[in-house]
Amino acid sequence: MLATIGNLLGRKSSKSATPAVRPSFPTSTSASSSRRREDPRDIYARVFRWKPCAKFPEPPVSVEIVGSFTRWQTVSLTHDPVQNTWSITINGIPGKRTHHYMLLVDGKPVFDPACDGFALPQGFDEEQFALPTEKGPRVLMLFSQTK
Repeated sequence: MLATIGNLLGRKSSKSATPAVRPSFPTSTSASSSRRREDPRDIYARVFRWKPCAKFPEPPVSVEIVGSFTRWQTVSLTHDPVQNTWSITINGIPGKRTHHYMLLVDGKPVFDPACDGFALPQGFDEEQFALPTEKGPRVLMLFSQTK
């Protein structure tokens, strides 16, 4: 490149000059092969259901779910008055990992009997929705496995 500029200016290139080394940036083919591709089989849907127990004498006004698979944005469950249950199907949950979530009844966190366990809240999003327990605040876990 310097030789080309020198030729344009009318100068001869010196033999001792070393050619400029181009930094190696990944090309589109090498970047895509090194990056893990999203397999459609690694994404799944899950039905979340909640039924009020005797602890809730009055029917709740709202039931919502919030979690890592909703980017900690609340999503409302729909009420089925015949079965007295609240439910929602969440699509696009990334598989092969553990997710944290909470069920909120009238804005307060409640235990989900279908959860896979408890976890310590990590970060502000999880701490603000954590469920108070005897061992401290906890969030619910979902082990998302795919076929």
